[in-house]
Amino acid sequence: MKKTVIIGASNNPSRYAYVAANMLSQRSIPFVPVGIKKGQLFGEEILDLRLKPSIEDVHTVTLYLGPQNQVEWYDYIISLNPKRIIFNPGTENQEFMKMAKENDIEVCPACNLVLLSTGQF
Repeated sequence: MKKTVIIGASNNPSRYAYVAANMLSQRSIPFVPVGIKKGQLFGEEILDLRLKPSIEDVHTVTLYLGPQNQVEWYDYIISLNPKRIIFNPGTENQEFMKMAKENDIEVCPACNLVLLSTGQF
């Protein structure tokens, strides 16, 4: 399975990160929510991004942080050694995309929700 780390996770139902977690859960795709606010998402505890939690066997990182909020987390996200990073609309960041490619990580500027809805995930 494509274990997915949601960076910028939120338990607020109006946020796209919440919708993504719901869709992953419905499709039985394992996910790890990581964010600033505490809470749970579909049975998974939101891990504190500030603690840079260690997560094993990551296939995909899906970003829900704007480019201005990503810089602090570049090294952490790269250290998760994902196969790909999905840059959702509004998270596109040429500097970080270049870093990812230099670390042999696939860069996917796309909407995670569309990928899931159309079977392209």
